[in-house]
Amino acid sequence: MPEFTVRTAEQLPILLQAFRKQAGLTQAATAKRLGITQQTFSALERNADKISTDRLLQVLSLFGVELVLREACSPTEPQNSSEPVW
Repeated sequence: MPEFTVRTAEQLPILLQAFRKQAGLTQAATAKRLGITQQTFSALERNADKISTDRLLQVLSLFGVELVLREACSPTEPQNSSEPVW
């Protein structure tokens, strides 16, 4: 699976939607697994930049995605050009 560099919380909604679709899940199916309504999940997905870390990790786990933290490259260090930046 490719890696995605996330630098702002505003990048999360589109990534969550993409991960959900890649996992073959609808909003309704995802919501059911989380024990919430489809409307609640829809709002969560649209406003992913505002959800708690605990909930984000729960959703990512459901999609088969893990969160990896690493030190950012320094401004003088070249970035890997094959790494997508969202």
